[in-house]
Amino acid sequence: MLNRIKKIIKLITPSFLIGWHHLFQSFLGAVLYHYPSKEIVVIGVTGTNGKSTVIRMISKILGKKHKIASVSSIDFMIGDKAWDNNLRMTMPGGFQLQKFLRKAVDNHCQYVILEVTSEGIKQYRHKFIDFDIAVFTNLSPEHIESHGSFEKYRLAKTELFKATKGVHVLNMDDDNVGFYDFDSKEKYYYGINNDYEKGKKIKAINCVSDETGSIFEVDNVKFNLSLLGHFNIYNALAATSVALSQGINLSDCSDSLKTIKGIEGRMETVISKPFRVIVDYAFTPNALEKVYSSIKKNFKSNKLICVLGSCGGGRDKWKRPVLGKIANKHCQEIIVTNEDPYDENPEEIIDQVLKGTGDNAKKIIDRRTAIRRALEIAKKGDVVIITGKGSEPSICFDDGKKVSWDDRRVVREEFDKIK
Repeated sequence: MLNRIKKIIKLITPSFLIGWHHLFQSFLGAVLYHYPSKEIVVIGVTGTNGKSTVIRMISKILGKKHKIASVSSIDFMIGDKAWDNNLRMTMPGGFQLQKFLRKAVDNHCQYVILEVTSEGIKQYRHKFIDFDIAVFTNLSPEHIESHGSFEKYRLAKTELFKATKGVHVLNMDDDNVGFYDFDSKEKYYYGINNDYEKGKKIKAINCVSDETGSIFEVDNVKFNLSLLGHFNIYNALAATSVALSQGINLSDCSDSLKTIKGIEGRMETVISKPFRVIVDYAFTPNALEKVYSSIKKNFKSNKLICVLGSCGGGRDKWKRPVLGKIANKHCQEIIVTNEDPYDENPEEIIDQVLKGTGDNAKKIIDRRTAIRRALEIAKKGDVVIITGKGSEPSICFDDGKKVSWDDRRVVREEFDKIK
């Protein structure tokens, strides 16, 4: 009932008043907590994909010599203490962010790393935070219905770079990098394929990815990642660029990154034998394409079996058949299931995904049943990939109802039943 009342209020309230409300919350938090961002180095990471992984990598590198705090879609962290992000919001509200920043300062952290989203920027959650470093991972269509167009989505993210005058870290291989090329004291451009005409270049060469991870070199320093997926080379380069801007050398970056054995719900292998089961957060077309392509390239699998849905009822309906089409392109067995329907009919969401799969898909509404079916189908040497939720702790239904959930836990429970 409370959620319905909130929705009615949003519908009848002029958009400019809602904007002022969010802005005031950020301002109030900054005032009450005495502008904590002025007392700590703040790093903002934005882009469509890879933000949480980059944050974890930066934390690992900087954490070797400094006390770190961070906020991502996975968790909150202050020093050695971490707790799950159960808000189902990648970027907390402006007041909550200011409170977290004050807690980080009071716990003597030297750096705080924040995942900055276009929705957060739209709601002024980034306001009254003094960012010292801004990182751009990549950009592809997302949140189109919320922003009105891809161009407006892309434009929203520029606000982080306009507000950051210190260090800018930019992916020079991304076609949209030019839109984030604002004035700053220092610029780092990272990538594999291209060269940018200005700034400091962090370029990876001799890149090799397989089922154990990736290796690459930067200026004669070898990096060895245990994380699956070629795209994690880009994430590592982004984190390394941040570290270099803070006086940490490449060898120390390499040493720190090789200690990361996995990241929750990000290309995470849950079962390795007799077939492999991987759970990943991918819910955008670009991310899904990279995940499937990476698995096909790096794993010698007999068959690729996928379980997918479409993230967030009421959001980005355009991408539902697109996700189905991508699955149909790469996977031999497709199971389309429920994800986070919110107030939408989950069966209607699934039917829209199925428009892209053609006849090469099974429709199973219950997510646990869908996962169990994928495991039953799998034979020795196959790969099962379950996307859309990663390590998220719940499934969201109508009227604010949440059901406890974890794809990884469900995989293990169902696997034990069929062994």
